[in-house]
Amino acid sequence: MTVADALSDRRSCRSFTDQPLAPGLLDDLVDRARRTPTAGNCQGVEFLVLEGKGVVDYWDVTLPVDLRETFPWPGLLVAPVLVVPWGMTDRYLDRYGESDKVNAGLSRSAGDWPVPYWLTDAAFAAMALQLLVVEAGLGCCFFGLFGHEGAVAERFDVPEGARAVGAVAIGHPDLTTARSSGSAERGRRPLDEVLHRGEW
Repeated sequence: MTVADALSDRRSCRSFTDQPLAPGLLDDLVDRARRTPTAGNCQGVEFLVLEGKGVVDYWDVTLPVDLRETFPWPGLLVAPVLVVPWGMTDRYLDRYGESDKVNAGLSRSAGDWPVPYWLTDAAFAAMALQLLVVEAGLGCCFFGLFGHEGAVAERFDVPEGARAVGAVAIGHPDLTTARSSGSAERGRRPLDEVLHRGEW
């Protein structure tokens, strides 16, 4: 499978079976996903991998039981794995305090960064992970933490200052209960609407 194939085949899978992943596969996927670019090669993305009770705890923190009856994607809760890529802000501040980067003026605080690259780099890693999952013949769904980032960080003892762009559910798609999202019906915008040559 090529990268183009993986991009073409990638869909947000919102219904999973509870079949576990093959032993060692998850570590291999994360190992390859962590090779995406990072600002200053600070390698400031770390991954919270949740399986078993960790997945249950994640949903307990982010989706109270009384809201699950009306949750539109119950098959998402069955995914055997959740991976949350975290951008480690301090690694960026420390790296940009080193002699070859200090002149950029980005080492004092996160507020110095017009674009918080710890989030950019975590998003790169999340996308790479999804493409690798597709290549492995599995399903995945990226979804935001929205207002639950702090609660997830607290529950799983994530270091202060770490930031997450979202989570990736991974598993075997359940094709018997799958249904498409209304968002999928929007279709793809034509290239000439999104490609601007030389000026907007």
